[in-house]
Amino acid sequence: MKKVFCIGELLIDFVAEKQGADLSKATEFTKKAGGAPANVACAIAKLGGRSYFVGAVGKDPFGTFLLRILRDNGVDTSLAQRSDIFTTLAFVSLAEDGERDFVFSRGADKELKYNPAIKTDFKHNMLHLGAATALLGGRLEEAYSHYFFDAFTKNTFISFDPNFRGDLWKNKEREFIKKCMPFVEKSQLCKFSMEEAQLLSGKEDVPLACRALHELGAGIITVTLGSEGTYVSTGSSARVIPSIEVNPVDTTGAGDAFMGCLLQQIAALDNSNAILEQDELLFRMVKKANIAGALTTTNYGAIASLPSKEALESNDVL
Repeated sequence: MKKVFCIGELLIDFVAEKQGADLSKATEFTKKAGGAPANVACAIAKLGGRSYFVGAVGKDPFGTFLLRILRDNGVDTSLAQRSDIFTTLAFVSLAEDGERDFVFSRGADKELKYNPAIKTDFKHNMLHLGAATALLGGRLEEAYSHYFFDAFTKNTFISFDPNFRGDLWKNKEREFIKKCMPFVEKSQLCKFSMEEAQLLSGKEDVPLACRALHELGAGIITVTLGSEGTYVSTGSSARVIPSIEVNPVDTTGAGDAFMGCLLQQIAALDNSNAILEQDELLFRMVKKANIAGALTTTNYGAIASLPSKEALESNDVL
């Protein structure tokens, strides 16, 4: 089983207690651990994989809480850093259909310092890059780019999720697209929402969007379609892989559960790059990852709702 290094933000999600309205109407919040790369790392570990989180939190009670949550879920936090700046916070409210309303208060995640010693462990392992805050400048973006280059030169299997957040990139969408392009071009696996695929490709139609992104250099492309499943494109073949029917209450960690489950399966292969040539195996893996994503929506909070290996296997209808 290969190691998967997950780089990016770890933060506190303050989730509004009374759901079904936007944040302006919320008055009570519950503290939850969050951050897309951290969610992915937890999903991998909970399913029996080996994940390492690389990111920064504050030297405050929130930072201590977050690292403890990761360790409790089996993630190796030895590469995480502590900053004098306060831990990053996100305030989240959920509409009646489970969709989210976000406001960020950015802090320690941007202070991640590049650690050159990590690159020696990239060879024969995997790197996952979640970009929700990583492309907003500062030390985190510099470290993020360094790790990406290190992984590319080590022939590491690289996965990329842009994690586009509209409130972070309002009126700066062109800058976001430009910053994402090198990662799209060099990654063996890219995971997009429909909005992200359309934004980065300039195409409204999902198959055309994937074709344009393949032409840039992307390897496997997955486009999550919510309850409809996932559109998977390898360049040579494409298919919509259905999900299972659930009653969603919170979609916060669904995409990260999907990504973590898919990466855990790829990490278990003797040669991770072989998945680039095995379309039917990939489709089966995506079917399983869809189930992980769907199960995550049935409870509140991203990490707390990630399915265990046993829960996933009991719902696996492959």
